[in-house]
Amino acid sequence: MSNTRRTSQKTNATERMRTARAEAERSDRIRRRVVVGGASVAVLALAAGVAFAVGGSSGSSSTAGANGPLVVPANAGGSNGTVITYGKADAPHTLEVYEDFRCPFCEQLETTTGKAVQQLADDGTYKIEYHLATFLDNNLGGKGSRTALAAAGAALNEGVDKFKAFHDVLYANQPDERSDAFGDVNHLLDLAGQVPGLKTDGFVKAVQDGTYAPWAAKVNDEFNKSDVTGTPTVKLDGKKLDVLTNGKAVSPEQFTAMVKQVTG
Repeated sequence: MSNTRRTSQKTNATERMRTARAEAERSDRIRRRVVVGGASVAVLALAAGVAFAVGGSSGSSSTAGANGPLVVPANAGGSNGTVITYGKADAPHTLEVYEDFRCPFCEQLETTTGKAVQQLADDGTYKIEYHLATFLDNNLGGKGSRTALAAAGAALNEGVDKFKAFHDVLYANQPDERSDAFGDVNHLLDLAGQVPGLKTDGFVKAVQDGTYAPWAAKVNDEFNKSDVTGTPTVKLDGKKLDVLTNGKAVSPEQFTAMVKQVTG
């Protein structure tokens, strides 16, 4: 065997090992149990799969940094303006999505199946109601969940489509859950630059001033009143969909099949 061929095989083997190691580290990151400051994020083996459990003190920091006047974004709906609805108002079905912007399982669902979820809303099959939380700030420390949610409120004020696009950008650029990168408003503003037309003067000022931080606290409070115990949780007309299996998001095809089963 020539030295060139032997070197090539060794290089290929090294690359395969590096790829396998990176995938193993990501799987371990997603599955491990995180304990910070006495509060834990438990990875639950639920009948539906795996999710980040709502833990810690549900109200201990839901209003931290959110003591200013309550300003509800334009285009908010639901109880006290705490629900974000995407899609046609007269759609015959409703898909409820419960998420936390720091949740890695939510990121996996959104980046794997999110386009299919949106397409069915765009087609008029259902409308999507987003119920967002900030409980991972309690469990992991920091303020990334609520700062990102407040920025998402500023995006919602610009338009539902702007919110949806910013929502998708946040998940596409989600940091490791041990990082509090979303707690940096300048980083969030950089990400907002990926959404055409979002960074108006009003949006930038609202993000920098934390205008919608009190609203983000209200949104989290409403989440805490629900029967949801982990994220992501997805319900179609009140029926929970098993969107995670063994810690992995279902495929777009599997999700579409589940929707058809419920809607007939």
